[in-house]
Amino acid sequence: MILPIYLYGHPVLRRVAEDVETTDKEEITQFVADMYETLEKTGGIGLAAPQVGRSARVVIVDLRPLAEDFPEYADFKRTYINSHIVDYNEDKDTSDEGCLSVPGISEKVIRPTKIRIQYLDDKFEPHDEWVSGYLARVIQHESDHLEGKMFVDRLSPLRKQMIKKKLNNILKGIVSCNYKVKFKK
Repeated sequence: MILPIYLYGHPVLRRVAEDVETTDKEEITQFVADMYETLEKTGGIGLAAPQVGRSARVVIVDLRPLAEDFPEYADFKRTYINSHIVDYNEDKDTSDEGCLSVPGISEKVIRPTKIRIQYLDDKFEPHDEWVSGYLARVIQHESDHLEGKMFVDRLSPLRKQMIKKKLNNILKGIVSCNYKVKFKK
């Protein structure tokens, strides 16, 4: 089932997400499948549960659409359940980021180049691994959603001021998307 994307300004995007109880694996598996179906419809590469209205620590990443430019991601499709970034390296990199919940806005964001993440995969197996490069950036972006943050929160006050009108338009529902959305009530 394709789920609506909750847009900037919706309260669910500002809540710290809770770990999910893994006792109902069938329900979580169905929710993850719905998230992947939604992600495919939007053309995105990552999605966090709060972006579809659920304050839960679930993230999906599908980098296969980038395989032409990044062959190492040809088969990369991962689920991160109850994920927590537990460490970062000191090196940082700046790159453009956009977000399905903030359509029409792309800005440069500074992030660590390497992270350590602990999570359960789609088979509910535990992992503790260091991730680097573009994947580290995507995971950090999605993990921000789990912490009630968005990439626009990482911008300088000047950059935020420069995109204020666009953000206000999203709050007012003046936005064009090719996917189903849910605005702030």
